[in-house]
Amino acid sequence: MGKSQETFSKKEKEKKRLKKRKDKLAKREERKANPKKTFEESIAYIDENGNFTDTPPDKSKRTVIKAEDIEIGVPTRENENDDPIKSGKVEFYNDEKGYGFIKEDVTNDKYFVHVSSLNGDIGENDKVSFELERGPKGLNAVRVNKI
Repeated sequence: MGKSQETFSKKEKEKKRLKKRKDKLAKREERKANPKKTFEESIAYIDENGNFTDTPPDKSKRTVIKAEDIEIGVPTRENENDDPIKSGKVEFYNDEKGYGFIKEDVTNDKYFVHVSSLNGDIGENDKVSFELERGPKGLNAVRVNKI
């Protein structure tokens, strides 16, 4: 005669499955017995410190933020209008591709320069004077002259 097809692990899996089903039914009955919270009771507020609370925030402490004051992207500089002509040194320049980078003397900021904005030829480590214009990806050096 053959062995029984029901092994120990199959029996254990069946017990776990039945227990899970009973627990699920018990939870369902408990939810039916206890009424649900109202919408107002289930709302949680966040106070000025970032903590959850049951009470709504105080309207006197509210700060108003204008949509015009929100800056997305590169922030504007305050000292940008001081001197339009700046001086710097060419850090990198590729003649074949027609672009490079200029490092400003005062702030050590690097600016992109394209061959179309050059007045003459430049090379690496040359001292240049230039002006800045806002491009699609930030400030670009334009009207570049070799000193």
